[in-house]
Amino acid sequence: MSIENIIQTVPCIDEYTKSKKVDQLFVEDPTLRGIVVLREEKPIGHISRTHFYEKIGTKYGYNLYMGRECRLLYKSSPLIVDYAMPITDISQLAMKREEPDLYDDIIVTKEQCFKGVVSIRALLLKLAETQVRIASFMNPLSHLPGNHVIEQKMQELLDLPNYSLIYFDLDHFKKYNDLYGFKKGDKMLLYLTDILKHFINMPNMFLGHIGGDDFVAIVPHYDVGPLCSRIIEAFDQNIRKFYDDFHLHQNLLVPGRNGELEPFTVSSLSVAVVTNEYKQYDSIEQLATTAALVKKHCKKIKGSCYLINEPIYS
Repeated sequence: MSIENIIQTVPCIDEYTKSKKVDQLFVEDPTLRGIVVLREEKPIGHISRTHFYEKIGTKYGYNLYMGRECRLLYKSSPLIVDYAMPITDISQLAMKREEPDLYDDIIVTKEQCFKGVVSIRALLLKLAETQVRIASFMNPLSHLPGNHVIEQKMQELLDLPNYSLIYFDLDHFKKYNDLYGFKKGDKMLLYLTDILKHFINMPNMFLGHIGGDDFVAIVPHYDVGPLCSRIIEAFDQNIRKFYDDFHLHQNLLVPGRNGELEPFTVSSLSVAVVTNEYKQYDSIEQLATTAALVKKHCKKIKGSCYLINEPIYS
């Protein structure tokens, strides 16, 4: 979410404007927090009310500054952001400022030309609103983006020149839940979540939680075999720790998906990958259908495994 809809207009002056004019503007509008200094429509400085009267109020400040140009007074390194910058990024930049500048207005530009300012109060209120909205789209267990965001990201990936869509699915998870209960089942899901977050951690990657034991990732390239192998290796390394020794060493029969008794099996990880290397997809429905076919084929293989574009192109 951008800050475009909380931008305010404020008076603008050039660097040669006398400080008397600045004083006049502040007197005429007691609510005015600051004034922006422009050079050919581009912001080069900022004069906050507090900073201005601190300078004027010194022992010789009035005589030294009031009749002279405001370039002697303005702050030459204000925070300037583009109107399209995400509000979360802007808030981080704003909070990193030095203490004297912390509550100064943020100057907003569009194509480097002055567009307006945003107050810290408006920024924090909008940030809080944004965080609430983001939280509503997150999976409550994994704290990963849920279906609403996943759908948006899948729509965006259709425009990427190269991409891999990766589905992760836990095999035999229902049996584990039925045997150990949902609390331990949640711990297994968080175990997988931590592994996925560890390996899918670059800014140009995306990781989401569809729900239950289904996760999805988007990677902007085709070379995902090594990534899938590392994830599977990490998963298999400690998955047996979630089981009691008794269950690991007995030939147990447990209810399957159809209610029929099946041999007890330790959970494994199926990873289905679809890329646009050999075929271009026109919709997320086509992508999802193809991924479901690959995943179905993948789950027929015993143990953890990954398949890339199979059996679609085999």
